[in-house]
Amino acid sequence: MPQSPLFLQRRSYRRRRIMDGLRMLPFLCAVLWLVVPAMWPNSAEAGASTTLSSALGYLFTVWVLAITASFALWRRLRPEDEAVQATDGPSA
Repeated sequence: MPQSPLFLQRRSYRRRRIMDGLRMLPFLCAVLWLVVPAMWPNSAEAGASTTLSSALGYLFTVWVLAITASFALWRRLRPEDEAVQATDGPSA
């Protein structure tokens, strides 16, 4: 009986980890967005006040970084998809 290999191939392992990263990215962004209410102090006497513009800047920065990260991870997956399609031939 042939035994299956103990370890995965490097290409498929990396591909799965990138896909896991793409799946976890929305949850990471949600956690980063949940920080916004903690930016405002509980009382006006605390002295450390966060302006609305800085909070919106934080949200916009997290949003842009999420888009950039998802695009970068997607680009890392894409060349392998095209290579697989090229070897399989046209799907008609």
